[in-house]
Amino acid sequence: MAARRPTSAALPPGGGATPADLFGDAAPPPPPRAEPPAGPRPLADRLRPQTLEAVVGQDQLVGPEGALTGMLARGSLASMILWGPPGVGKTTIARLIAERAGLVFVSLSAVFSGVADLKRAFDEARQRRRAGPGTLLFVDEIHRFNRAQQDGFLPVVEDGTVTLVGATTENPSFALNGALLSRCQVLVLKRLDDAALEQLLARAEAPREDVPGRPLPLTPAARATLRAMADGDGRYLLNLAEQLLALPEATPPLTPEALAELLAKRAALYDKDREEHYNLISALHKSLRGSDPDAALYWFARMLQGGEDPRYIARRLTRFAAEDVGMADPRALPLAIAAWETYERLGSPEGELALAQLVVHLGTAPKSNAVYLAWGEAQRAAKETGSLMPPKHILNAPTKLMQELGYGHGYAYDHDAEDAFSGQDYFPEGMPRRAFYRPAGRGAEAAVKERLTEWATLRARKSRG
Repeated sequence: MAARRPTSAALPPGGGATPADLFGDAAPPPPPRAEPPAGPRPLADRLRPQTLEAVVGQDQLVGPEGALTGMLARGSLASMILWGPPGVGKTTIARLIAERAGLVFVSLSAVFSGVADLKRAFDEARQRRRAGPGTLLFVDEIHRFNRAQQDGFLPVVEDGTVTLVGATTENPSFALNGALLSRCQVLVLKRLDDAALEQLLARAEAPREDVPGRPLPLTPAARATLRAMADGDGRYLLNLAEQLLALPEATPPLTPEALAELLAKRAALYDKDREEHYNLISALHKSLRGSDPDAALYWFARMLQGGEDPRYIARRLTRFAAEDVGMADPRALPLAIAAWETYERLGSPEGELALAQLVVHLGTAPKSNAVYLAWGEAQRAAKETGSLMPPKHILNAPTKLMQELGYGHGYAYDHDAEDAFSGQDYFPEGMPRRAFYRPAGRGAEAAVKERLTEWATLRARKSRG
């Protein structure tokens, strides 16, 4: 009898084996789907897609040209990390690709599992592999495993004992170690858009099994509000829909206001210690830089509603005033400090208005990063030139020896010069003059640029004379 070929879990990327290739004409059927637990099941679980084609909102992965569709068609399923927000289908997709690839689906949660659970799963996968079928090991919240636990996956992923599918809501670049990431493909799942959420609502209303189906008791505006309340989370949307379907059939259509009273409002997805924190402050900073005060106010409000410390925002706004507004509006920096101090005196919520005023001022102010760039160039020049002495004519000469050495000789007192400008060279001897500060010519810097241009002309004229 011919030796068995490796299972699909052990094939290198690019292998094209199918179950029939692996087991001859008697290819085993895919593992049976686990029976759901007895008793009532949430609507989100009852409506869980039964095929990859039924998954909504993730065409970039499971659509006709999707990444997972291509992997399955080629029979080259790789270990992967599914990265996306809650309720977008990570667990469902993992279960369905295991079924489609003919792999045994094994699920662990990093919240409830430890080293012993991992070792048991690996040992069972090795035994299963010797008998034939491969294993897809799904690890939910994989970012919660520590570095040593993540390293434990490396040998079983490398030798094909398991095809690892990890799910995370955190940026893998920060949450997972490099060794594990190098052995996995990162696939990004999108927050469900309005169209995808509407598809889920239609499924909730459709007849199924012994349920006749019924429309949700909502006005069109309230239906849109319901989708907005879900914030891209399909599971949360179906949980809300289940509460509405539990209302008496005679319930009149709810308005947005009545809906808000009936259903608790969802807290915005925001964690001050995680990626969303950096995403929103980046959005605020770039909206200000793009001179869009309306977008900046929106991101400012989003951060406050998410529980961000207003002092952190005040610090970042002060940095923006110096870095991106600069000399184009010299008032911006003292105004930033004033808004910060106002918040410190008033606290929330009254002090937040001062920060909002600052956001609007910074968004509408002319922008220049000329000082920021000049400071960077000056720092590099200081490192390059080492310890060059200032020219002697600008050194004080408090002793006779220093006077004899030429300290202060030839210094021109600028206030005695015409237009209070002597045009002397203040750079070290032997160092060519450098122009670090180049005004942008916007806002208050327009006058500064004109003045510097005039002084440069006078300096050149006096150096020739």
